[in-house]
Amino acid sequence: MLNYQLPLDGVYQALGDPTRRGMVERLSQGPATVSELAQPLEMTLSAVVQHLKVLEASGLVRSDKVGRVRTVRLMPDVMRQAEEWFARRRAQWEQKLDRLGAYLAAEESAMKKDETP
Repeated sequence: MLNYQLPLDGVYQALGDPTRRGMVERLSQGPATVSELAQPLEMTLSAVVQHLKVLEASGLVRSDKVGRVRTVRLMPDVMRQAEEWFARRRAQWEQKLDRLGAYLAAEESAMKKDETP
């Protein structure tokens, strides 16, 4: 049975795009206005807003509007859930690789014993 949380699908989809990963990277330094996020990108402001909508729908970011200025901030709890999912997978594979390493070491040791007269 697959054991995952459905909201993580949106997180991984959102992070699958390099532009959105760049926005998340920038927001990891602190909140930014939409204009600040758009400044280094070679795309229209409406395209930037579309990327932000995907990030917001995934729960990775939240935006607040004060007057005409929309400020975007990273939601670390959602990012932490994604990190924890990867950490659990990594731990499982490390255990499997450790067991394989122990098995191979035992096999090598047994072979050396068989070769000695």
